[in-house]
Parts: sequence; structure tokens; C-alpha cells
Amino acid sequence: MAAVICGSLAFDTIMTFEGRFADQILPDQLHILNVSFLVPTLRRDFGGCAGNIAYSLNALGGAALPMATLGSDGATYLERMRSLGISTEFVRQLDDTFTAQAMIMSDVDNNQITAFHPGAMQQAHITKVAARDDIKLGIIAPDGRDAMLQHAEQFAAAGIPFVFDPGQGLPMFDGEALRHFVELASWVVVNDYEGKMLSQRTGWSLAEISKRVRGLVVTLAAEGCEVWTNGEREHVPGVVATEVVEPTGCGDAWRGALLFGLEKGWSLAQCAALGNKVGAIKIAQRGPQNYEIDRKALGL
Repeated sequence: MAAVICGSLAFDTIMTFEGRFADQILPDQLHILNVSFLVPTLRRDFGGCAGNIAYSLNALGGAALPMATLGSDGATYLERMRSLGISTEFVRQLDDTFTAQAMIMSDVDNNQITAFHPGAMQQAHITKVAARDDIKLGIIAPDGRDAMLQHAEQFAAAGIPFVFDPGQGLPMFDGEALRHFVELASWVVVNDYEGKMLSQRTGWSLAEISKRVRGLVVTLAAEGCEVWTNGEREHVPGVVATEVVEPTGCGDAWRGALLFGLEKGWSLAQCAALGNKVGAIKIAQRGPQNYEIDRKALGL
């Protein structure tokens, strides 16, 4: 059975600043901020939430159906997905715009500053979600605003349970829209900061949100995550990485594992535990789609 992954496909330009952002930014001078960071290393990777999640799910042995939009420069991304055995059935390519581009700069503490050009992602709503016998679940990851709204409605209309994972797209929506997403979704996933914003904007506590869906997960980076079910909270411990090399794509690797577990009918805590393991594997490698998964070592 397959999972439809609604989100972005992007090229990530990843840079490393060999210092600390905090040492370069004067808090009392933010109104005249003018800084430059020397980045000795630079690399271009395949990225975007839909691509990263699909990579993780595929590596675990799941069937990923990314639903996303590429620009005129997206041929190499299409070739890559096909070479990995990832379906491009729901990937649309447009000729009059660029593929989404993320410019990501990390410092020595793994803090990140990102500039994002949405490009073709803004047309992602063109492709529609529809019921199909082999589609068991879906996820709404950061994407164009219209696409996130419309795909959530389409998942619900098709009777396909889905994860609402707004990520960095959460600030685009007011309380009314976010409450509607929660009402349509089967599961909600946020990080700690996003969870606070979601609660503030909806007016619902995390416990209240968890009672409106099958489950809510709040990821806590190295500390693991909190799994909320029917108002009750359970902490799932983090997994120590063999090496902390780069955080980019770690959350998406976790989400691929979540979808794998949900498709298998696992409990949310079991899904989260696998996600923590896969996230630890990813963070030990550079780039969002350059790690390998030993399924046997994970007991799969």
C-alpha cells in the first residue's frame, strides 16, 4: 500500500559557517542588521519535504507517492527519483518557472538560517488527491498555501487518513484555518516551537488537539518526542547519533519512518521510536538524501 506525500521538491544549497551566528549578531542593533557570513563549504543537494520524506519511506521499504511540482530545471530530480524506484506519477513539471530553491546556512551549533524561493511549488495545488485502492494514507507537509488547504480537503473527501505536518508553513495560516486542518486530519506532527504556535493560534492546548485526532506528536530534536493520545502524554526517548554532522532533512527522515509505521498499523509511540532511530542515522550524514538505512539492523 502507498502513501501520498504532499509537499515540496527543492534543490538545497547548503553552506556551513565555521562560527556562531550569536557572536555575529548584536541584539540591540537588529533594526539596522547588516551581516555577512563567510561560508568555506557549499554544496547542492536534492531536497524539499516531499522528496526527503519519500526518500526515507522508500529506503525503509515503503511505497512513496510524492505529489509535488518541479520547474524547468527539474529533469535531474525526476531522473534521481526514478533511479531510486520512487514513483513520479504525481510529480508535475512546469516550463515557466524554477524548481523551489532553499539556501541553508548552518553554524557550528547546528543553528540554521534559511532563505527559500518557492518557484514551481506555488502551483502544487494543480494536482489533485483522489481515492484509489492502493493509497492507504497521506501527509500534508510544507507546500504552497493553496495546495496545503486543497489537498487536506481532498484527502478528507477521499476518505484517506492523513498526517498534518505544517512545519515552516505553519505561520501562513490563522487560527481558523489551523483549526480546520486539525478537524480534517487523522494525526498532527509539529516540533516544540511549532506546537506552541499551533496552540496559541488555535486556542487549543496540545491535550485538546490530541483529543480531536488519532494522535499528536511533538518532536524535541535530540530529546526524542512527546506522543499525545486522547489527552495523555508519553515521552519517547531520543536516540544518540554516532556523529552529529548536519541537521538538514532530519525531521523529514523522521516523518518517512512515521508513515512507514502508520502503514504497518503500529502504535504512534512505535512509529515515533523508529523515527528517532532514522533521524539519528540521517544526522550523521551530510545532505537530506545521502544516508543509507540497514533495515535488518532496525529489525524490519
